[in-house]
Amino acid sequence: MTRSAEINRETRETKIRLALNVDGTGRSDVKTGIGFFDHMLETLARHSKMDLDIRAEGDLRVDEHHTVEDVGICFGEALKKALGDKRGVTRFGWAFCPMDEALARASLDLSGRGFFTGDVPLASLRISGMDGHVLLEFFKAAALSGGITLHLDMVRGENGHHMAEAAFKSFARALCMASARTDGAGIPSTKGML
Repeated sequence: MTRSAEINRETRETKIRLALNVDGTGRSDVKTGIGFFDHMLETLARHSKMDLDIRAEGDLRVDEHHTVEDVGICFGEALKKALGDKRGVTRFGWAFCPMDEALARASLDLSGRGFFTGDVPLASLRISGMDGHVLLEFFKAAALSGGITLHLDMVRGENGHHMAEAAFKSFARALCMASARTDGAGIPSTKGML
């Protein structure tokens, strides 16, 4: 059975349609109106091996914040919906991913308890015309709406583009590991639910 979901979200600030197939091949078709963010989402799809289709219209005349955050919310909701009760998933995932001089580490738990923490120094950077702090809003929104406990850290880095890409790649690889099916059909928790 394919684990997939579609989320539609419309507010006064954004209109988003997001389709996610956890059991995909890493294919993506992403259009948010923010070139660098599209690149990061394509990277997320490719390295998580999840198929991702996104159409987002946002109030970019204001800035990128609402669009990026709401796409994060939709991504988290889609992942949560697609995984259902999480029966047979690995649950935990982690990855170190380099991008030239940058090295990022992601550790996550599909615990059902949304939490985000980390040290990714993008806040003061401008990356390909976009404010770096907004990218952190994507991770936070995805973690909280998806019920993911996410620790994301930059081990080292100098170039903003490289740091952002390493962060998205490590998140993607950790998600790929955590969502992978195991041989067991049970729910990976002593509580009997996640």
